Amino acid sequence: MSSSPGLPLLYLDVDGPLIPFGAGPYPPGDAGDPLLARVDPALGPLLTALPCALWWATTWGDEANECVAPRLGIPPLPVVDWPEPSDDEPDGVHWKAPALLAHAAGRPFVWVDDEIRDADRTWVAARHPGPALLHRVDPGGGLTGEDCGVLEAWLRAL
Repeated sequence: MSSSPGLPLLYLDVDGPLIPFGAGPYPPGDAGDPLLARVDPALGPLLTALPCALWWATTWGDEANECVAPRLGIPPLPVVDWPEPSDDEPDGVHWKAPALLAHAAGRPFVWVDDEIRDADRTWVAARHPGPALLHRVDPGGGLTGEDCGVLEAWLRAL
């Protein structure tokens, strides 16, 4: 993992992909945020081995570096700054999509989120000049090694 300008970007959400919402079983949580116990530390090495620049794309903001990154065993990541909510969002398109497209500025990117829809894929494909993979993660199980394999194959194919 690197912040090199030549590498593709990988935008990573927390709730759903890294903190799954399924029935578990999960280890016991702590008093600060019991859901953090659901973060699978085995994902850290898989994510940092990907040939890309990792970015947090989550409403957790910098708190992802304080609470989630240590559980994954990864260094702090840059955080996408979200614009103020707007009534100008395209119909059916996730509010993150326009901000991520602007942030990527034409660079190849992967967006990993549990809320990606077909409307997002269509919208991005029509507006982004470079390769883009919008990878939806099942929020019931969260990001898996199989998902990471899909991401790695796509990134290496660039």
